[in-house]
Amino acid sequence: MSVKGVCVRGGRVLLLRNEREEWELPGGKLELGEDPAGCVGREISEETGWAVRVGPILDSWQYQIGDGVNVLIVTYGCFADDDSPITVSSEHKEGRLFAADEIVDLPMPDGYRRSIDDWFRRLEPDSGSERGLC
Repeated sequence: MSVKGVCVRGGRVLLLRNEREEWELPGGKLELGEDPAGCVGREISEETGWAVRVGPILDSWQYQIGDGVNVLIVTYGCFADDDSPITVSSEHKEGRLFAADEIVDLPMPDGYRRSIDDWFRRLEPDSGSERGLC
């Protein structure tokens, strides 16, 4: 199982480029006995240097990484507590912020796109959700 966070800052979503040359949401493997929300917060901090507050679950799906390698992905909406720069860990090649219309053609699982679209909708001013950075 892997938990991922959708972090939007200034109308742009944070994505990391992995060793498969795919863009992905920050997050990682849930350890035995670990709280999923706590895990996603810890992983985002380790991978990007960002401190976040973890919000609602956005989606879940099974992703086949390779032959016989399947992972349950659970995504959360997250709120950033500061405006720190992205500090990419050794787990990824690159980290960038993308506008919603820039992710359409990026190589990434469709489940990430669904989660990103959902979080952008929830953050719209008329949605009644918490407003601000993530």
